[in-house]
Amino acid sequence: MAKKVLHVGCGQATIKNMPSGFNDGTWQEVRYDIAKSVKPDIIGSMQDMSAVETGSVDALFSAHNIEHVFAHEVVPVLKEFRRALKDDGFCIITCPDIEMVCRLVAKNGKLAEPLYQSPAGPITALDIIYGHTDSIAQGSDFMAHKTGFSAQILLKRLEDAGFAKIYGQQRPSKLDMWFIAYKNDIALERAKESFGRYTGVPLKGSKP
Repeated sequence: MAKKVLHVGCGQATIKNMPSGFNDGTWQEVRYDIAKSVKPDIIGSMQDMSAVETGSVDALFSAHNIEHVFAHEVVPVLKEFRRALKDDGFCIITCPDIEMVCRLVAKNGKLAEPLYQSPAGPITALDIIYGHTDSIAQGSDFMAHKTGFSAQILLKRLEDAGFAKIYGQQRPSKLDMWFIAYKNDIALERAKESFGRYTGVPLKGSKP
């Protein structure tokens, strides 16, 4: 039986766009999004994941979503992520690294100039901090960013949500960070191996 990964805030992306660990033929993607237009398997918000059964998925993948909820909603949302997982399940979470963005802006003063190219077009520091300007201008208000994270803050929020084993890595050159969070405790070596497989990012330390 295939393992299930809940792809939270999938947008137009599919499992093919996820790290290679999810593309080894053993995973079944369950696409979850608030927008009906992207034809998800389950329609819903991160604040209300009641349509997802408790303990129903082996993994959860969330790329650039957690910054779209208010700061006071982050821990409740992460608790919902944890609820959806089976006992040996894990979450993969990636989001902008606001600490790195602030350092870059302080160094070069560039807020509105493109920092890099994405599938959605050029991305500025303002896009990273507040949400993709063009998408919001076209009516996708849910694309606005309502909070932000340093690696230490996201680590603390995951701990507050009850995850037992957490590892993360900042990527200054990409202005983002990746975390793996396990519902229950597991061995260190297994955690490191899984991190690399399901993020594609080398793990340099046990915590950011």
